[in-house]
Amino acid sequence: MHNGIDLDVYFEIIIYPVAALFIIEMISRAAKIPNWIKLLTQAISCIGFGVAYLLMHVAHWLTAGVLLALAIALFYQAKISKLNPQKALY
Repeated sequence: MHNGIDLDVYFEIIIYPVAALFIIEMISRAAKIPNWIKLLTQAISCIGFGVAYLLMHVAHWLTAGVLLALAIALFYQAKISKLNPQKALY
């Protein structure tokens, strides 16, 4: 079953959010940004990609759902990191 999207598009859908998370990680390490701000920024980027994938011509529901679930986990980790940095997992 083919839905009109090529294999290269699927790879791009996977690579863009991973690249965004990686770039945010590298910038925050280089600039010595606090961990909770980094996590918050990564969560916001996941929400942005998730919403964008839901609004595409052929919606990518599973990918968007995973990104939104990751955003919830990142928001939770940012909260823990902000309130008690010693309890943060990393």
